[in-house]
Amino acid sequence: MHTIWKGSISFGLVNIPIKLHSATEDRDIKLRSLHKECHTPIKYEKVCPACEKELDQADIVKGYEVTKGKFVVLEDEELKELKEASGDKAVEIVDFIKMEEIDPIFFDRSYFVSPNDGGKKAYSLLRKALQESGKVGIAKITMRSKEQLSIVRVYEHTLVMETIHYPDEVRGTGDVPNVPEGDEISEKELETATMLIDQLTTEFQPENYKDQYRERLSQLIESKQTGEKVVTSKEREPKENVTDLMAALQASIDSSKPKKAKKPTKKKTTSKKKAQ
Repeated sequence: MHTIWKGSISFGLVNIPIKLHSATEDRDIKLRSLHKECHTPIKYEKVCPACEKELDQADIVKGYEVTKGKFVVLEDEELKELKEASGDKAVEIVDFIKMEEIDPIFFDRSYFVSPNDGGKKAYSLLRKALQESGKVGIAKITMRSKEQLSIVRVYEHTLVMETIHYPDEVRGTGDVPNVPEGDEISEKELETATMLIDQLTTEFQPENYKDQYRERLSQLIESKQTGEKVVTSKEREPKENVTDLMAALQASIDSSKPKKAKKPTKKKTTSKKKAQ
């Protein structure tokens, strides 16, 4: 399993060297955008609209737009210093709480936590302590240039870190339009809805739920492939520098023209009229 982050978890005086691994993966079928005429994949380039030229990574800097068209430029060294000041490779558990106190709206991404060299005993200690207490740890971690809030919990005998949103990142429900304030429903309607919920209530078994769209899309792709409805993209032809070529041709034509002999220039003579 690929390691995406190395560092340590600390709670109190206990320090655990760890590695993080993505606990989930995107299983969507990736579709490419092709040119309809020749089926060549579309290339997205980083181009400066003002200079009209393609940019390399070295040509790009970070900036924050303070007003329309005006930016504060942040240098890489400045951002690096901020990350180092935040303890880039440290995860400090600051509190322990009950899992049910966190609403699911706060959850972001999940990562499996594995012990790094020399960290197995401390890893086991934290895992066992969380299991016995029924609590989860609230911690801070800096990942991808962002300080994130997270929880550390036990999932199937493995520690898992879940990044969660800060309170100011969760929008208020008061901003949601057209939400009715009161419940204008009859008792009979409520009884019927409750009965339907009871009939559909079951234990959560994740394997019962599948991405039907992804399955149908996969079948469509396979059927087209089997039926030999596969297109081939057009090979990219090497670009010629038309401007330079035309200039070279014109220069060749000019050089092949016979040189015209220069006409002798006549000296101008002036005659002074004698004074009468």
